[in-house]
Amino acid sequence: MIQKLVFGGFVSCLLLFSVFTMAQEQQTLRVREIKSNGDIDLERVSELLESHTELHALEQTPWEQFPYKPVVQFRIAHNNNAIWLKFYVQEENVLAQRTEVHSAVSRDSCVEFFFDPLGDGNYYNFEFNCIGTPHLAYGPSRHQREFVDSKRIKSQIRIASTLGIEPFVERTGGHRWEMVMVLPASVLTAHPDIALKGRSSYANFYKCGDDTRQKHYVTWNPVGTDRPDYHRPEYFGTLLFE
Repeated sequence: MIQKLVFGGFVSCLLLFSVFTMAQEQQTLRVREIKSNGDIDLERVSELLESHTELHALEQTPWEQFPYKPVVQFRIAHNNNAIWLKFYVQEENVLAQRTEVHSAVSRDSCVEFFFDPLGDGNYYNFEFNCIGTPHLAYGPSRHQREFVDSKRIKSQIRIASTLGIEPFVERTGGHRWEMVMVLPASVLTAHPDIALKGRSSYANFYKCGDDTRQKHYVTWNPVGTDRPDYHRPEYFGTLLFE
């Protein structure tokens, strides 16, 4: 009986330690508000992000079988009814084959922003290959998702990449590219009238490239799964919209 009690206490301590460790690892990011009147062009959005926000990095490579780590940084802000994002990527190989909305852009050189606005486990997976081809759906898990209408995406998401919009085969030898985007609340189909100011939400930022020569998976907040899996909202970090 004593041995069972001791063992049970040991297991409980391990579980508590695991929970504590994950809590310690969860990152928190304050998203600055940048006020603007009406629509502004992407060049101006980029300038405002550069001058008013901090640079953040994707530092986590959670899966040891995929050690390659491109340099990935981002800036983020909001203007209450839209999220502004800018990614900076430096990687050895770059690939852009997908041009259709909702195609498998994660197989190309891809950046991603998974966003749970209400903190209820339902999230949007914004995925863009390096020429800006989007993939966007909403739901509580990988297998329970609804695609956002492609016409809505094309008309409302604004995006620009320094690599242009034309597809290309894999390029080697080291490359740098940047991407700026405006994600309006109107594209959040389950929350089109959401106000971001003052909200606490959950999110994660990712970089991947399934079909590149150096297959990789880099994250902002740690993901504690055995295999690469970005569709895990329990591992999202916190966004505090000022």
